[in-house]
Amino acid sequence: MVRLEGIGKSFGPVRANHDITLDIVPGRIKALLGENGAGKSTLMSILSGRLAQDTGIIHVDGEAVRFRSPKDALKAGIGMVYQHFMLVDSMTVAENVLLGQSGAWLSPVHMSRVVAELAARYGLDIDPAARVCDLSMGERQRVEILKLLYRDSRVLILDEPTAVLTPGETEQLFEALHRMAENGKAIVFISHKMQEVLALADEIAILRRGEVVDEFHESEVPGEAELANRMVGREVILEVAAEPLEPGDRVLHVDGLAGDGLKGLSFEVRKGEVFAIAGVAGNGQRELVECVTGLRRPAEGEVELLGIPWRQFFTKAPRQGGLAYIPEDRQGLATCLSLDLVDNFLLTARGCFTRGPFLDRKSADAAARDILAEYNVQPGRAEAPARSLSGGNLQKLVVGREFYRKPSLIVAENPTQGLDIAATEEVWARLLEVRSHAGVLLVSGDLNEVLALADRVAVMYRGCFIGLLDRSDTNKVDAIGLMMAGVSCEG
Repeated sequence: MVRLEGIGKSFGPVRANHDITLDIVPGRIKALLGENGAGKSTLMSILSGRLAQDTGIIHVDGEAVRFRSPKDALKAGIGMVYQHFMLVDSMTVAENVLLGQSGAWLSPVHMSRVVAELAARYGLDIDPAARVCDLSMGERQRVEILKLLYRDSRVLILDEPTAVLTPGETEQLFEALHRMAENGKAIVFISHKMQEVLALADEIAILRRGEVVDEFHESEVPGEAELANRMVGREVILEVAAEPLEPGDRVLHVDGLAGDGLKGLSFEVRKGEVFAIAGVAGNGQRELVECVTGLRRPAEGEVELLGIPWRQFFTKAPRQGGLAYIPEDRQGLATCLSLDLVDNFLLTARGCFTRGPFLDRKSADAAARDILAEYNVQPGRAEAPARSLSGGNLQKLVVGREFYRKPSLIVAENPTQGLDIAATEEVWARLLEVRSHAGVLLVSGDLNEVLALADRVAVMYRGCFIGLLDRSDTNKVDAIGLMMAGVSCEG
């Protein structure tokens, strides 16, 4: 159906894609694997019309084409579902699916019937009359997929589609994707999760440094460890040893936190432990994190950091040994894309290099370069603007910057979302390592991450804790997936 032949793309001196040839076949699910910065998103942005290639040709049904915009790609039957959904919250599901379509005027009843029939055909359970603002993240994703199916897209590209889904929603998505493939659709699935790729894909292509280095059909795929090794180019250990430590001083105390969608949250975090909050995005995690990190004033209840009340702590926060925050929004909140990597390093670490009113720029530059090398941030040029980095490499810069200040309390919000397996392994190991001098509040929608790292877990649903358990409580651990969907497992 589609052939990418000799595709190349560079951004200044950075070579994102080089001489890539790839076939996309109807009725097949092709997974793209690769480290952060390997060129996966750039390649799919070219195929979906967001970027133009420098070299190479795209063939659709045997004919050479050149896409000047996503509209051209959609006309050719190629559509992409992005990690950040593009929906109008105040509109219904049916209105979002048909938004922008030309043709005769349609009544709301007819629109709902058309969308309901389309959803039923592909097993995408959704209420066409529901407003998007009332939907879960998994339901919103279904709306994005229905938009492409309504436009009769024959190739559907999904970029990290399970990042915002519960385990149950992930299973439903996979069933729908298999049904689409059975109906002749071609699926391209970008993911860093090996188990998902092995469970779903008919074909796997591995990209490394902008080139395709391996391709496998389903019957040829090696084991999970070998697949990870080929993706990274070295041996990767897929597990971390989370040995429990003796809890130390209390670094965070939250009592009766309410308002802004939160409902009486109470918990504490101590040095030597990872306290994880599990849940699907949109259930109050962001409001909680903003209260803890000083971005939002607590409406009700008490928040105490390092033994200091909230207002007093954020009036004059300590430069070192204080609070470090790894935000989920790495491009908007954590970094400034127009600044170079040294200035981005200094956004929160500048206090380590000031002497009175003066900034020791030379020392800061050297420290930033050390962080780039230690965390393998690519490309490792300190003078490069942050916008030239992939999302995963940007995240590695943020993690290195925050750990540099040796904080006593770390708030990590989906710290490995979008990271490849090698970078995830590194971040997990460092989060466990810093427990020797810090407490970690981990907020994550990735159940594997929670189970790998957490000493204690609170499951959050609609602004409250629906369950609180220790990692050793195996009976409840097995039920976390259900609890994330709002099913109480008490008793």
